[in-house]
Amino acid sequence: MSEIAAEHHNYISKGSVLGAVALILFALVAVSAARLTGIGTVHSDHATPVESISLRFEDRPDGGIAVINPSSGNVLGVVQPGTDGFIRTVLRSLAYDRQRHRIGSGPAFTLTKWSDHHSTLDDPSTGRSIDLVAFGKTNLQAFSNLMTMAGGKP
Repeated sequence: MSEIAAEHHNYISKGSVLGAVALILFALVAVSAARLTGIGTVHSDHATPVESISLRFEDRPDGGIAVINPSSGNVLGVVQPGTDGFIRTVLRSLAYDRQRHRIGSGPAFTLTKWSDHHSTLDDPSTGRSIDLVAFGKTNLQAFSNLMTMAGGKP
């Protein structure tokens, strides 16, 4: 008698199986359609780089951030203490990634302006890239100012 009761509890209804199969088929069709049509995907097609510079950043005792030419070691400028919160946030994020990968502050970042008016800040040591235009014109201008500080085009 207990064997019959045990079999009864292991029974999965036909409707449940059909529902699960239908859900799996729907997911496969939806993913296939998205892959074929490109709907729901993010494209970051930058035409060509207009200008690209390498920069290092070092915290200063007064709370500022020194912008350094990695080739010469010369300080190109300083982000003053308490200013440019967006730059500070982006650099903290990249520094956190480097800390996770056990990479110090030595390797340079690459700031690039693209012909389609995008700008990116890349960390070649971790492979991380931040598309700066996604944060608005004011924040993009903060990094354009860094490029100008380094002797590049505004």
